[in-house]
Amino acid sequence: MATTLNNRALVTIYGGSGFIGRHLVSALAKTGARMRIAVRRPELAGHLQPLGGVGQINPVQANVRYPESLLAAAQGADAVVNLVGILFPTGKQTFDAVQDEGAAHVAEAAREAGAQALVHVSAIGADAESRSAYARSKARGEAAIRDVFPEAVILRPSVVFGPEDDFFNRFAALARLSPVLPLIGGGKTKLEPVFVGDVAKALLAGLSGRAKAGAPYELGGPEVLTLKQVMERVLTYSMRKRLLVPLPFWLAKLQAAFLQLLPNPLLTIDQVKLLETDNVVSEDAKRNGRDLEGLGIEPVAIAAVVPTYLERFRPRGQFSDYRPQP
Repeated sequence: MATTLNNRALVTIYGGSGFIGRHLVSALAKTGARMRIAVRRPELAGHLQPLGGVGQINPVQANVRYPESLLAAAQGADAVVNLVGILFPTGKQTFDAVQDEGAAHVAEAAREAGAQALVHVSAIGADAESRSAYARSKARGEAAIRDVFPEAVILRPSVVFGPEDDFFNRFAALARLSPVLPLIGGGKTKLEPVFVGDVAKALLAGLSGRAKAGAPYELGGPEVLTLKQVMERVLTYSMRKRLLVPLPFWLAKLQAAFLQLLPNPLLTIDQVKLLETDNVVSEDAKRNGRDLEGLGIEPVAIAAVVPTYLERFRPRGQFSDYRPQP
């Protein structure tokens, strides 16, 4: 089902204050649609207000572990978007509670509230048989969404990049501090980073009916890069010279066992397991038009965006004499 995106439409966005959320809110604001940003701490969603007109963006409290709060946030909404996800578990915010059971609760709220459309963001690599708990929970969440709301559109992005990302920014921050950068698994894992603005466009396509229910859409950028090539790009854009050292998966897991004990871990064992599998758009998705190109979206290149926000990591910041490679 589709939603006409204009000033009469109301869209509830669960997890809308995060990285992808802010770009979706910006894109939706231009359509005139009203938005209800359903988050655990609405007082921290104030940064979204300037993206729309007066009264257009309304943060409300909701938690995927409490179904009644989700239903209250969905009441009267024409469409629902689920962006809730975590990279590592903390306390009661486990993979199962957030990405499996939480997804089911969102779908139930959308159904009970009478929403016309539901778009759910999962991830490439979602697999019920994966060795990664993250990937298994993503797959179970997709299944739960389909069971409760069969008309839902499911999007699976690869690694998402953009000014506020936790990918290029994290590697650049590490390169600023450390003379050595580890290449987990030898840096051979293939990734297909996708621009956050393109993910927002795909979300609009799901809301408006251009993306269809059924098999998930897989979202990747115009380039497939190995982890080593990603690190080399980071060093180029941040104008740093660092030693890239291969780190076997078993040793990376050993290090992660200690790092994941930190409040905001740099690496977890589960993340290492994710890197054991390539994170790219499948040939099946390409053949069936279930990718960005199939939605009529031309993917934005890494080189067009990433250098602009990694300049703060250069030796002299914005005053460094950076020249793009020919």
